[in-house]
Amino acid sequence: MYLKMKILCIETSTNVCSTALIVNGKMLFSEIEHKANSHSAILTILIDNITKKAKIDLHEIDGVAVSSGPGSYTGLRIGVSTAKGICYALDKQLVAVSSLRVLTEQAIIMYKEIIEKENLLLCPMIDARRMEVYTTLFNQNSEQIDEIKALIITPDSFSTLLEKEKIAFFGNGAAKCKEIIKHKNAFFLDEVEPLASAMVLPVNQLFNEKRFEDIAYFEPFYLKDFIATIPKKF
Repeated sequence: MYLKMKILCIETSTNVCSTALIVNGKMLFSEIEHKANSHSAILTILIDNITKKAKIDLHEIDGVAVSSGPGSYTGLRIGVSTAKGICYALDKQLVAVSSLRVLTEQAIIMYKEIIEKENLLLCPMIDARRMEVYTTLFNQNSEQIDEIKALIITPDSFSTLLEKEKIAFFGNGAAKCKEIIKHKNAFFLDEVEPLASAMVLPVNQLFNEKRFEDIAYFEPFYLKDFIATIPKKF
C-alpha cells in the first residue's frame, strides 16, 4: 500500500551526493552530483532543485528519508544532519535506510534480469579504505540475510559460500576486489551506486509501518570509529 505522501530522500554515504522526491509511492524527481568532497556545499542546492522541479515548497513534504550508513563518515554526518534539521524545523517524520540496502536496490534496478537468470545472492560493498569494505548479504527480495560488517578482503573471502552459491558483488568497494575474489560463481556488477532514487521500496515500507526515528537522538551507523588523519606535508 502506498501512502499519499511527498517524501524527500537524501543519500550521501559515498562520494556521490543525491536527492529524490517520492510522491504517492513513486520516485518522480531526482538530482545527482558526482563531485567528490562537495556534499556540504551541494546537498542543499540539490534539495532546492528537487522542490523547484516538483513545484512545491519544502514545508509541503510529509517526511524525510536518509541513508544511515555505513559509509563515508563525513558524508553520512552531512546527510543526517541536514535531514534532522529539516525534520526538526518543519516538524516532519524521519526514516533511515541502510546505505547497503540502498546500494542493493540500485543493483536490482540496473541488473534485475541477470540477477534473476543467474539466481544471485547480492553482496553490496562500500569502500572502507585499503582492502577493507563495509558489506552484508541480501537475497533477491532485498531481505538482509547476514550482519553488516567491516571486512578485509583476501583471496579466501566468501570462498566457502561461493562453492554453494552464485554471488553478485557491486559498489565502490567491489571494484578493488575483482583481482582478489576469483571464482566462477563470483559476478561483478559495474557502476552501481547508492542513489536516493533507489530508496522507494524501503521508504514506502518504513512509512507504512510508521518506523520513524527519534530526531533528537538518531545518529548515522558509522560501524567503525572515525579516525582523523594529519595531512602529509610536502
